[in-house]
Amino acid sequence: MAPPPAFVQSAIARSVRAGASHLNVSFEFFPPKSAEMEESLWGAIRRLEPLNPSFVSVTYGAGGSTRERTHRTVKRILDETAMKPAAHLTCVEASREEVDEVIREYWNAGVRHIVALRGDPPGGLQDGQYTPRPDGYQNATELTAAIRRIGDFEVSVGVYPEKHPQSPSLDFDLDVLRQKVDAGATRGISQFFFEPETFLRFRDAVADAGIQIDLTPGIMPVTNFKGLRKMATACEAAVPDWLQELFQGLDDDAETRKLLASAVAVEQVLGLEREGVNHFHFYTLNRAELVYSICRVLGLRDSRTSAA
Repeated sequence: MAPPPAFVQSAIARSVRAGASHLNVSFEFFPPKSAEMEESLWGAIRRLEPLNPSFVSVTYGAGGSTRERTHRTVKRILDETAMKPAAHLTCVEASREEVDEVIREYWNAGVRHIVALRGDPPGGLQDGQYTPRPDGYQNATELTAAIRRIGDFEVSVGVYPEKHPQSPSLDFDLDVLRQKVDAGATRGISQFFFEPETFLRFRDAVADAGIQIDLTPGIMPVTNFKGLRKMATACEAAVPDWLQELFQGLDDDAETRKLLASAVAVEQVLGLEREGVNHFHFYTLNRAELVYSICRVLGLRDSRTSAA
């Protein structure tokens, strides 16, 4: 079994570097389902805002189930913070006219960045297959083209370094990505992964295919290993043996899990930074403290304390 990376040494080496980090970060949030969750979300937003992220994305539930909450959250970020929101948008369970209306609403509200995703229906896939609505956009490529037709948006799309779970091959994924770029996509945000080589191999494959698009790795800090395993199974992301071994026996030790999660994420970022990657998208799960501590170790500083 392969040993885990040298977490502590790398983290300490990075944390003592002089000056501000040149890394760029962005954060993903999901819209709240209750007043209590809304309070938690805005606590996370306020905590992470001083790190000056390039943008923050707000997810869109299956079948557009969080459409109004997503829109409200995005609008509030625009109105009450200095951050640039990127609104997730899917094309399932909605007609083209309905989706176009949402796009225009975002443009009129001042949103200039949309994350275009196909999405999954509320009840999940039938027999593992996606069936598009006849009067709707068929996929994220068509959705991207519609967004760009309506406004001069920045459009991010999802990419899967280990292949989309419904794709027959990585070559097929690359063809789809090329179509998205031709339709106007400007950034690919990756599904989470746990070893730098996974993302770097995908980056090389995209470059070898002649596809020109900014690729941003998605970083998922792990504290609940069982929950992570469930998410990884759904998107067919590999969970390395060393990671499972690292968290073994820690179900009742939340503090140690947080420390390990920070170390794993820092090591991921350091490994990718050494290969020229400088933008990282953190899946926050609306919990700020862990992501804040990771960014702190990486050299990002709170603008409020830096100015003091």
